Amino acid sequence: MRTRTGLLAAVAASALILAGCSSGTSEGEATVEPTVGATGGTTAQECQPVPGDALVVLSDDKMLQNSDNMIPAINADAATPALIAALDAVSAVLTTDDLIQLNKAVDIDRQTSQEAATQFVADRGIEAPEQGEGSIVIGAANFSENITVAEIYSAVLASAGFDTEVRTIGNRETYLPALQNGEVHVVPEYAATVTEFLNRAQNGAEADAVASGDINETVAALAPLAAEASLVFGAPSAAQDQNAFAVTQAFADEYGVTSLTELADTCGTISLGGPRSAPSARSARSDSRRSTASRSRSSTRSTRAARSPRPRSSRDRSWSDSCSRRTARWRSADV
Repeated sequence: MRTRTGLLAAVAASALILAGCSSGTSEGEATVEPTVGATGGTTAQECQPVPGDALVVLSDDKMLQNSDNMIPAINADAATPALIAALDAVSAVLTTDDLIQLNKAVDIDRQTSQEAATQFVADRGIEAPEQGEGSIVIGAANFSENITVAEIYSAVLASAGFDTEVRTIGNRETYLPALQNGEVHVVPEYAATVTEFLNRAQNGAEADAVASGDINETVAALAPLAAEASLVFGAPSAAQDQNAFAVTQAFADEYGVTSLTELADTCGTISLGGPRSAPSARSARSDSRRSTASRSRSSTRSTRAARSPRPRSSRDRSWSDSCSRRTARWRSADV
């Protein structure tokens, strides 16, 4: 994911945080030696945590995270050229920064998803390139980001001549069968996640992963799975809802790192912290290259954490004060 100043508040609640924990040792923490950087020849330094209130997302230039770009999923029988063109018009505009702002509008500023969607479509001037007709039900998962994108789809489809209804259904296990059987016609999806969901459904729970950090490769792998499931997918958007690696701005300035490659080249040892749901440093390193980070979403949904702010104590004054620590040895092969 590219570094964005607008992303920092969203990442703060759930990104896997690197080098932001306190430098004090914790019980049972192992000592590890610095390792050789990716370029070889010199020993990478042991990077000490640098506390700070601001976070910056490191560029995932190694594509460790799967490409969970938002993409319209469509019932095959409903997938007319006019409908696909209208949904693709949304994908052509929607970005990760847009998702962050839309979630802020709903989760923090307390607009309804329909209000935020209507304003977004107007502000971006999104127009359907073709006219269609008929009734279209847009399904949505039961969280605000997905509902808001469903409302955007609805607004653009309505402008194309369709009669639309947005229906919040539940999780993927509920809405995907409804999409397949025609109870709903369109659902906003996440490319890599739906690819692996269909992959496991069709090829077994132990099927090798086919999604990757490359959105084009992921969409290519999705196509035959979609056909088997009687689904069609429109064009993926640039908007992503996926994990990220973040460091404090002070750490990035101290060590001059903006990407995972630079982190690997610079730091032989770092402190790895995150929420309780995050894997340990050891399990993160032994995981697939495409699923190294915490399973909690790092981008837009995390703005919900700001809905009920609490007074900050002295323990909250920097990212280093409260996150649990793991020590990880970083080699070029790890990142």
